[in-house]
Amino acid sequence: MSLSPVRRRVAVVGTGAVVSGGHLPALRAHADRTELVAAVDVDRGRLDAFRAGAGEGVAGFTSTGAMLDAVRPDLVLIGTPPSLHREQTVAALEAGAWVLCEKPLCLSLAEYDDIAAAEDASGAYASVIFQHRYGSGAARARELIRSGELGAPLVAHCQTTWYRDAAYYSVPWRGRWATEGGGPTMGHGIHQYDLLLHLLGEWEEIRGMAARLVHDTESEDVSTALVRFRNGALATVVNSVLSPDETSRIRVDCADATVELTHLYGHVDDDWRYTPAPHVTAGRADAWRTSERDVPSSHAAQLGALLDAYDAGVRPPGSGQEARGTLEFAAALYKAAFTGRPVRAGEIVPGDPFHAAMHGGRHGWSSEEPV
Repeated sequence: MSLSPVRRRVAVVGTGAVVSGGHLPALRAHADRTELVAAVDVDRGRLDAFRAGAGEGVAGFTSTGAMLDAVRPDLVLIGTPPSLHREQTVAALEAGAWVLCEKPLCLSLAEYDDIAAAEDASGAYASVIFQHRYGSGAARARELIRSGELGAPLVAHCQTTWYRDAAYYSVPWRGRWATEGGGPTMGHGIHQYDLLLHLLGEWEEIRGMAARLVHDTESEDVSTALVRFRNGALATVVNSVLSPDETSRIRVDCADATVELTHLYGHVDDDWRYTPAPHVTAGRADAWRTSERDVPSSHAAQLGALLDAYDAGVRPPGSGQEARGTLEFAAALYKAAFTGRPVRAGEIVPGDPFHAAMHGGRHGWSSEEPV
């Protein structure tokens, strides 16, 4: 006789578009494994509207602390503005709940240290939403690249060229260091270069540039980077919100094949393309495209992976060094852009101004402009 899966009691913090459009459908996709028991939002009208659409039995709170005290959930999904992530994540961990938080997990490496300390003290884990890692196409590409089946990775391109207008930045917390943590490097392109890191592994050196070319914001509206990976591959990374023809793209040229993903906000298997080198046989190339099932990248796919880890009692993907590594990449890109110097992996440690804040204490784009 098969046992029914354990249903985890889940609370959501924030009931805006990312929770309603991403986390709620994910919970419904895993309704046999989750039970939504509470929702938190400071806006009572938005909270009530969410609860009305979420189904019966969802308690409403306007305080995260009050919810944690009253409900004691197993898992907390966080979809609030970035400046609240560290505080809410730490509070949930201290209450014994696992966390799945929207990107960025926090605004600095120093804030990440607080989250890591709360994990160590509680035994619970905090993961960050990087759903593009979890589609079957991404899993297959990573397997092929990491195994060496495509030959040595040589050249890569990572492109997030999106468009955001002035109305987008009229939301008070956007475009500000203290509330968003940065511009498209932190809030937009982070999904794509996180996937690039997932595919290629550890990086060694970053050289970067950033600018405010259009928007009247504190943070950048475009950034670029040149990256050297530990495996020897060289990559370019572009993060833009100035691009009318929007696309998200990753391309990795290996010795035996080019693997390319082109999409916008999510991918399926058909969005991945493999081009074999002339010396590769047709039968070998055909095997690269084989996938047991087409799993789109999504919040649901990542939630399923987290629930598997919860059931097994192990650290979930997207947490720990995986989460920190992507945040370190962002900090290194900003440091390289602000200082005009190459940044090595591991050099941003406590005491470095870019450990405390992505702007490193500077508001302009050179070392001559302190905050």
